[in-house]
Amino acid sequence: MGERTVAVLAGGLSHEREVSLRSGRRLAADLRDVGAVVSEWDADAGLLDRLRTERPEAVLIALHGGDGENGAVQSVLEMLDVPFVGSGSRACRLAWDKPTAKAEIARAGLHTPDWVTLPHATFRELGARGVLDAMVSRLGLPMMIKPDQGGSALGARLVRDAEDLPAAMVDCLAYGTAVLAERYITGTEVAVSVIADPTPRALPVVEVCAKGGVYDYTARYTQGATTFPCPARLDPDVLRAAEQAALEVHRLLGLRDLSRTDAIVTEDGTVVVLEVNTFPGLTETSLLPTAMATEGEHLGQLFSTLIDEAIRRS
Repeated sequence: MGERTVAVLAGGLSHEREVSLRSGRRLAADLRDVGAVVSEWDADAGLLDRLRTERPEAVLIALHGGDGENGAVQSVLEMLDVPFVGSGSRACRLAWDKPTAKAEIARAGLHTPDWVTLPHATFRELGARGVLDAMVSRLGLPMMIKPDQGGSALGARLVRDAEDLPAAMVDCLAYGTAVLAERYITGTEVAVSVIADPTPRALPVVEVCAKGGVYDYTARYTQGATTFPCPARLDPDVLRAAEQAALEVHRLLGLRDLSRTDAIVTEDGTVVVLEVNTFPGLTETSLLPTAMATEGEHLGQLFSTLIDEAIRRS
């Protein structure tokens, strides 16, 4: 890469600010290890002026949630013609909206849990009790409740008893304006990262073993709360099927550079896609770095290659 001058955007104002800062610090340090000149910038009101006056050769968006993943920051960078690593604004918007992405995934013939999406107003206008009863009738119990947008499992909860649904809805709607309710699928939870440098390839499948049984926010970001066997302890044919599913999701949603697909592998080996992340976390407990460590790849070297590709693309 040589001595590239790059800016890492981290922080922002989303609920995932602290996770973003951790990802940004790690990414910046690893890029410096391979010779990059790195500035660490917050995504605030001074960003546009800095992009104009301190224009970097490329930008890396380590923002999780909100404008960093919904296409907003990508749109600004595209308007200013600043090269950046990651998916374009349109693909980000598609992947960010979980029900829309699920519909595309299902339409392509991939497996994803049956779901219902309802805005907050529906519960208020039609009566919460009746709507919740209809959800249980449709999806059964247990069911997963999560915001229709967002990441890091914020606002997500596994509901086993109908009496716990109202509280789960309140928690969920604290992080979004609509609820995504999914049929609960049992099996082995896995994550498959895809890197396009420039040809898309799947990294080793990571198995997710949360000690509490649910891979929630605490399990994701607390050291020791979850173990990550990699490669996942599954048959080779199943591992290949999970890799192919992640590659297909990456292609189907028009993603570029990198992504991570989360899935459940059922007892009969079926890969059921849960959701996709356009910029996976890079903290010490995150899944992309775990997969890279298994391959013996250096995070900074990988991103330096992606930076070169972003500049070439621009």
